[in-house]
Amino acid sequence: MNSTRQPNRWWVPAGLILLNLIPVIGGAFRVTELTGGADITPGNERFFDSPAPVLIHIASATVYAFLGAFQFIPSFRRPQKGRRSWHQLVGRILVPAGFLVALSGLWMTLFYALPPSDGVVLYILRLVFGTAMLAFLVLGALDIRRRNFTGHGAWMTRAYAIAVGAGTQPLLLMIPELTSGPPDVTTRALLIGAAWVINLGVAEYAISRRRLQLPARRTQPKTLQPQQRTAP
Repeated sequence: MNSTRQPNRWWVPAGLILLNLIPVIGGAFRVTELTGGADITPGNERFFDSPAPVLIHIASATVYAFLGAFQFIPSFRRPQKGRRSWHQLVGRILVPAGFLVALSGLWMTLFYALPPSDGVVLYILRLVFGTAMLAFLVLGALDIRRRNFTGHGAWMTRAYAIAVGAGTQPLLLMIPELTSGPPDVTTRALLIGAAWVINLGVAEYAISRRRLQLPARRTQPKTLQPQQRTAP
């Protein structure tokens, strides 16, 4: 039974990789722009003035998005012959990468000049979701130190959902582009925020499904068994 179901697990990382191709290609274009001597425009001037944060963000987000997709394959979590599992080994890369994604994103939000196309609403949303991702990573790291694997997985799933919002956002932004033209500043901000909310909703669904599939001995609290009395 398990051998026939296992290949179906690959649709999850495959879908996540396809979703992440959009921001990764955009990030590669930005790196080429910064390193190839492109013309400075009002839209990219802030990146040329301080390129380090955006380069760190792009590199860490690429690693986090692609490697993180494979963490959702159950077989990768199982140790092999006493050795650490893929999940454990890659986790040592993903946690620092996730922190770099969140911190560099917050840094750019706080210290880069706000482009006219973004607006105050998007500025606030980026602060809220960037801080939430950072908090989820901290809570996940604390849970793994306490060996609370269920809690660790839940927090890390939520953090990943926020990080891959960059892949969902262009899909939502295409809707007004195809129907009524480019969205205004407020509509654009709300669509970007909606992408984060949708991703977190999917993450919560996956977390709840995972908890339902846990063995009863891991989900039910232990109770003291009454002592059997013997007849005098």
